[in-house]
Amino acid sequence: MSEVIPVLLTGAAGKMGLAAVKALSESPDTELYAATTRLRGLGLDAGSLAGLEPLGLTVSDQFETLLAAAPPETVLVDLTHGAHAFAHAQAAIQRQIPVVIGATGLDGDQIEQLRQQAQAAKVGVILAPNFSIGAVLMMKFAQEAARYFEYAEIIELHHAQKRDAPSGTAIKTAELIARAHPHYEVHPARGQAVAGVPIHSVRMPGLLAHQEVIFGAAGQTLTLRHDSVDRASFMPGLLLCVKRAPRLDHLIYGLEHLL
Repeated sequence: MSEVIPVLLTGAAGKMGLAAVKALSESPDTELYAATTRLRGLGLDAGSLAGLEPLGLTVSDQFETLLAAAPPETVLVDLTHGAHAFAHAQAAIQRQIPVVIGATGLDGDQIEQLRQQAQAAKVGVILAPNFSIGAVLMMKFAQEAARYFEYAEIIELHHAQKRDAPSGTAIKTAELIARAHPHYEVHPARGQAVAGVPIHSVRMPGLLAHQEVIFGAAGQTLTLRHDSVDRASFMPGLLLCVKRAPRLDHLIYGLEHLL
């Protein structure tokens, strides 16, 4: 594998995508080969769009063409959503191109299909519900705490433009908690049950990405909370995934597997 990894970035004009443009272009280990979007930012320079000096890289909507022409050892970083991310990942796996998915909205069946396709093709795919190291640690701490508490509920708060609810981070957290303590009392007024764990979702301006996990037992509560106040918090984890994906031959779900 070459020292510098070419990256094809989809969803480049979104808020997370613009942060990724900056991180990928400034990292000595990655080179932004191409950047795509569906509508916003088409035809503009990716660097200028991200508030940087021009990179000489025009944001395009020609994903298939760029994927077909990708240089050797390219990694696809997908920051789109749901069906688009799923289709992009499938196309990349077919071309033996490793994939890093930070997109939201993939369901369990889609994840399982990608898992099977990655394993059959022996291509690395990393699906990261959250690229923040702190958020991943919160999830692991929650899994450990769940062994000792009778009750757990999750409150996740995000900006108003976030499309999915519950968030991928909350879903992953609930799944980890359920492995340690699979039986919680659930009621419709207490959030949506995921893996038997109630999740309460908040969407409003003024927020970025925040999550609390509250555990309760007789006479005590334990609260774990993580706050991302800037999208820069996600970039070290994203860069780690880009570096590690080419070394894998299967799909992994969650950044914790790389730490």
